[in-house]
Amino acid sequence: MPLADGGEGTLDALGGGNRWSAVTGPLGAPVQALWRLDNGTAVIEMAKASGLDLVGGEAGNDPIAATSRGTGELIGEAVRAGAQRIIVAVGGSACTDGGIGAIEVLAPLAPFGTGGRAQIIVAVDVRTTFDRAAEVFSPQKGASPAQVEQLKARLATLERQYEAQYAIHLRQVPGSGAAGGLAGALAALGGLIVGGFDTVAAERGLSDALASADLVITGEGRVDATSLEGKVVGGVLRLAAEAGVPCAVIAGQIDDAVDLPALAVDLTDAYGRSRSWDETPACVAEATRKVLSLIATQAR
Repeated sequence: MPLADGGEGTLDALGGGNRWSAVTGPLGAPVQALWRLDNGTAVIEMAKASGLDLVGGEAGNDPIAATSRGTGELIGEAVRAGAQRIIVAVGGSACTDGGIGAIEVLAPLAPFGTGGRAQIIVAVDVRTTFDRAAEVFSPQKGASPAQVEQLKARLATLERQYEAQYAIHLRQVPGSGAAGGLAGALAALGGLIVGGFDTVAAERGLSDALASADLVITGEGRVDATSLEGKVVGGVLRLAAEAGVPCAVIAGQIDDAVDLPALAVDLTDAYGRSRSWDETPACVAEATRKVLSLIATQAR
């Protein structure tokens, strides 16, 4: 079952794109962004329109100029196409513009949600608030210490502006700092900030699948402390425990400090760095057989 936590891959996990739109890229040049519309629900992945990868990573980014405008344009496209519900996955962004680029596009369409237009669901995997977005996220987007201070000042101004215009106190809204503050901007327009993993899991029907499962296997390239804080691995472990189903973790590497259930396989430790990287599917298959053997042993 494909899963995601609101970051890159969320669009694919929810069925993949079936539409393209030309929108403003993170540094102004147009990009062709893939998105999805099906049965009145749109899925928009911010990384497709305003993502850091679109500018070649932090080395190619301009953290001050980077804008969320393209994501706002995609949301507008979804509204005009008749979407009643719009899931916006906000991971992987290039910008720390406090969502002002998107606001400039979407304000004429507001409010959203109850009594307004389509419901905007903002899928996040962090709880960082709007006022801390620059210091927490902008260094990952190429911002120097001086630029971090510039961005903090910009966000402080926008925080006051959004409070005056929309009567929202963003430093009190968990997750409002996601995507450089875009999550908070969308919340100001009536959007609902939710946990990305729980949203995807609900859309995919994970709870129903667990009800008939004998074993769950999850994993990622590297499991560290953040894996248990709103990410897929932690979410699957939680739901499996609630359902009373054993859950194994198979990962490329597992940090020693992470407290995982007994059924955990570190592929690098088990098969060596070279083989675990070059023959990953074979190693995962062997690890799966190892887990099944352990389960059978415990059952006896």
